[in-house]
Amino acid sequence: MLPPISRVPVKLVTWFEQNARDLPWRRSNDPYAVWVSEIMLQQTQVATVIPYFERWMRAFPTVQSFAAAPREGTLKLWEGLGYYTRVANAQRAAGEIVAKHGGRFPSKFEDILALPGIGRYTAGAISSIAFGQPRPILDGNVIRVLTRLFAIAGDPREKSVNARLWELAEKLVSTKGIDPSKLNQALMELGALVCLPRQPQCDKCPVRGYCVAFRDGKVAMYPATAKRESATQRRFIALVVKEQGKFLVRRRADGVVNAGLWEFPNLEIPVTTKNPMSLAAPFEITSAAPFLSFRHSITRYRILLEAFHATRPEGTKSDGVWKTMSQMKRLPFTAAHGRILKAVGALLVNKASSK
Repeated sequence: MLPPISRVPVKLVTWFEQNARDLPWRRSNDPYAVWVSEIMLQQTQVATVIPYFERWMRAFPTVQSFAAAPREGTLKLWEGLGYYTRVANAQRAAGEIVAKHGGRFPSKFEDILALPGIGRYTAGAISSIAFGQPRPILDGNVIRVLTRLFAIAGDPREKSVNARLWELAEKLVSTKGIDPSKLNQALMELGALVCLPRQPQCDKCPVRGYCVAFRDGKVAMYPATAKRESATQRRFIALVVKEQGKFLVRRRADGVVNAGLWEFPNLEIPVTTKNPMSLAAPFEITSAAPFLSFRHSITRYRILLEAFHATRPEGTKSDGVWKTMSQMKRLPFTAAHGRILKAVGALLVNKASSK
């Protein structure tokens, strides 16, 4: 038997009022601030987002200032958050708000949903938190709470299961007398703090008395997710080329991953390559071993990136531009190449101090 759905919202809201974290975007119901926080929080932990959000709101306190900002400036402030299409879509949306809505964030759900980069979840979050509208939300935390609370079997990404979860979320947020803002935030907060993916703290859950999965001792079974696609190994070499105090860098083209961000010249090589030096043409690697080597991940790819010092043979054309160290520090680099930039800067400092 499913729990009486009308009793759950009151418990959740009461718990939220007593246990909600003091987060900077919760100190205002400004729809612009709510939107920025929601975009930043996608695929990113709260602790990581807080300093980014605070810097962003100081630099671009209004949707108008964001819309008018240079692209490179927005990317620099976003540097390190990843999933950079988020900020590109958000700036397009800011432009539409200025052009079509007179610079005022739209309050109608359908108008919010029509903005670039905003899906049903984000539109629901803005509508409920900023405007108090009973619109449902469904993110990873909420899915986990609902599948356990109501024992919803099946993969949440499957169409019929997902539709059932949206239906339950809508019933909860539409409960008479419930503040939609607090209810939706309570669901997210419960998933973030208590109803954890592993080792959930059921003893601290305000609705455990209504939770079917807890009652049946099957909390670990929910949500039922399909097996992840196996990781693909990839390998790249990056080339740090310096001439007359400047370094060769290039900006990634539109339409590719990390579009608009900067990087050192690089190329993908076979994972099993034994001698990368022979593949660096037209550049010449100056040492057999990389000065920096590390692994990182992008979606399902596990990448080995090795950075080498290199030279450019006289007369060879270069694909990119030449920048000083101080100029490069003002540019938005991809996370991986930002690590290379930091290492190059440290090498320059050590070299200067040893003279």
